[in-house]
Amino acid sequence: MEQATPTKKDTLYCAVCSLPPEYCEFSASKNKCEVWLKETHPSVHQRLYSDNALTEKMAMTTLSEEKEAKEAAKMEKAITKEEARLDREQEKKKSSKVVIKRVVRNKRKCVTSVFGLDVFGVDLKKTAKSFANHFACGGSVSKTPQGQDEIVVQGDFSEEIKELIIKLHPQIPEENIAMVEDEKKNKKMTG
Repeated sequence: MEQATPTKKDTLYCAVCSLPPEYCEFSASKNKCEVWLKETHPSVHQRLYSDNALTEKMAMTTLSEEKEAKEAAKMEKAITKEEARLDREQEKKKSSKVVIKRVVRNKRKCVTSVFGLDVFGVDLKKTAKSFANHFACGGSVSKTPQGQDEIVVQGDFSEEIKELIIKLHPQIPEENIAMVEDEKKNKKMTG
C-alpha cells in the first residue's frame, strides 16, 4: 500500500487585507486590494477581474436586483467607514506625542519614563527590553496613574532614548517626541 506524499501548496494572500485575492471583494478595502493585485500579480488580477471573469460571476449570482443594490450600498458604507477609521487613526498619530520624562528619585538617582509609544503601534515590552539591553540597565513596562502604559528605564538616558526611538521606529516623527524633566518633591517638611 503506497501513500501519496503530500505536496506543498503556496497560497497567495493580499498585502492590504490579508485575505486570499478571491475574497478581497468582500473586504472593506476592495479598491486598494485590486490596485495592489494589479501591480504585484497581474496574471491573478486578469483571472479575477477581467471582463470574462466578471460576467461569469454575474451569471452565477442569484440575487435579485433589489438585493444586489442593497449589498452594493452596504459594501459602499463599509468602505466609507473603513476609510474614515483610517483617517481618524492617522490624525490621532499626527497629534499624539511621545513624552520622554526624566524623574529624579533621590539626590543622584533618576529614572527615565517614556509614554505615548503605544499610539504608534510600538510593542512596549520589546522596546523596553531593547532599551534595557542597549543601556545595560533595568527597563520595564508599567501603568501610570492615568492608566497609560509607560516604559521605565533606570538612569538618565533621555537624550539617548530619543535618538534610539528615532532610529528604531522611523514611523514616529521627530517633532512628535517631547522631553520633560520632573523632580520629585522631598517628603521632609522644612520648617
